[in-house]
Amino acid sequence: MITPDGCAVDFYARMTAAGEPEIVHGAIPPGSSILELGCGTGRITHPLVALGHPVVAVDESPEMLAHVRDAETVRARIEDLALGRRFDVVLLASHLISTDDTAQRSAFLAACRNHVADDGCVIIQQQGPDWFASAADTEYVRGGIIFRVRDVTRPAPDLVSAVMEYVDGDRVWTHAFTARRLDDAGLTAVLAGAGLRLDRYLTDDRGWLRAVPA
Repeated sequence: MITPDGCAVDFYARMTAAGEPEIVHGAIPPGSSILELGCGTGRITHPLVALGHPVVAVDESPEMLAHVRDAETVRARIEDLALGRRFDVVLLASHLISTDDTAQRSAFLAACRNHVADDGCVIIQQQGPDWFASAADTEYVRGGIIFRVRDVTRPAPDLVSAVMEYVDGDRVWTHAFTARRLDDAGLTAVLAGAGLRLDRYLTDDRGWLRAVPA
């Protein structure tokens, strides 16, 4: 099963977290309520619940949501989300902010602002700015799965296109993407457009950040 954005459900069901829940947990108060946008099969959801956070998990794919447990689930596109509720934390992971679609990025961030409490925060994962200069075909192994980044090109300044290939035994999944670099000024601008401001980076590579209502 392939989702509308090109993700393979059966592959993501095999994936486990790689430190993301700990980054989020370390940046927010204990027990904070979390709205997770684009939760997939719950690889981040489940550890966050185990860490004591009530999570509402949002995804447009019912097949993805069928794998999520111990959390409230909502089937919706992020762009269309209107829960009429606010949360201590809104989580936008999976480099969704790095999309090259300006309108989609704005809609993602508007959903974050519309659902975060005025004294809450938005935790965002992006492709770190330095990655765009160093991105190259590469391969690594995690959890017995081979991850390959291949066919890396730079179609325009601040853009990288590539194909992610995942190999688990004799099964192979691929996912093509294009990412746009946001430097500090660019990030500040897109956050401001959604009524948010950068609070701080959470990792040295600036791949994770905490934003708050402006």
